[in-house]
Amino acid sequence: MIDELARVVARHCPAQAVETAVPRLRLVRFDDAQAGPTDLLYEPMICFVARGAKRSTAGERSWLVGRGAMFLSSVELPVTAVFEQVPYRSAVLRLDSRMLADLLLELDEPPSPPARSAEPVALTTAAMTPGIVEAVTRWVRLLDDPADIRPLAARMEGEILYRLLGSPLGPALRQLTVAESRLSQVRAAAGLIRTRYAEPLTVEQIAAAAHLSVATLHRHFKAVTGMSPLRFQKSLRLQQARRLLLAGADTAAAVARTVGYVSATQFNREYRRAYGVPPGRDAARRRAGDLVSAASGPSPTA
Repeated sequence: MIDELARVVARHCPAQAVETAVPRLRLVRFDDAQAGPTDLLYEPMICFVARGAKRSTAGERSWLVGRGAMFLSSVELPVTAVFEQVPYRSAVLRLDSRMLADLLLELDEPPSPPARSAEPVALTTAAMTPGIVEAVTRWVRLLDDPADIRPLAARMEGEILYRLLGSPLGPALRQLTVAESRLSQVRAAAGLIRTRYAEPLTVEQIAAAAHLSVATLHRHFKAVTGMSPLRFQKSLRLQQARRLLLAGADTAAAVARTVGYVSATQFNREYRRAYGVPPGRDAARRRAGDLVSAASGPSPTA
């Protein structure tokens, strides 16, 4: 069945990433064995890998997900991805916390807050069970007959979530429905940084938005994302700068100002540290490799 899921994904995904007519379903394919690291922005989602393997790195954390495995991200997260095995095929479920909470209530399992001292769970990998593979495959197959999408998509998504609640991803999924959990506070901090990444935010402002002390914010934010809040902001700035440069939007100095850098020298230094070459040379090299992408902000994929 996992091979059938890979075939269905390939049939409906002619590009690297496709937003489909099925709500909250994205398909991903990657075939270039020579491509280097790719900047991605993960959103709250579950990625079901049907073929190939991809390594993701966020700050000090790195994980590999391959054929037959699934990966949960509970927060928006800037990562660097390397496709270690191609061809790569995956189906991505963007998480709807309201649907998840409704399902828990239907199961007579109202969400209960974890202990305040508990570390938030946000990044989790596990093997797909046969039931999950079969349910995800049927969900993606809705694209074969678009008339089935409206009456069946929500029901199939509910079945997938039900099966996931009984998997190793279940505890992290349950945390998504708890309004005052440590995870929700970290998500609030990450959301603030994501929407205001080009502004001169202070750690104190971010902590206040998450209703946490600065020390508690640092500890839990790093436990979830693998990086500090300010490094998270820097990663978002550099990802967006790279997209703007690839699109030929402006000079490196102008792009640096656009994404929030006051000092062009600091921007050049941090860009080179992140990508190995200065901004202008990196953009020229990648454009020559026909890797230009639209400069519409960090784009989530998996």
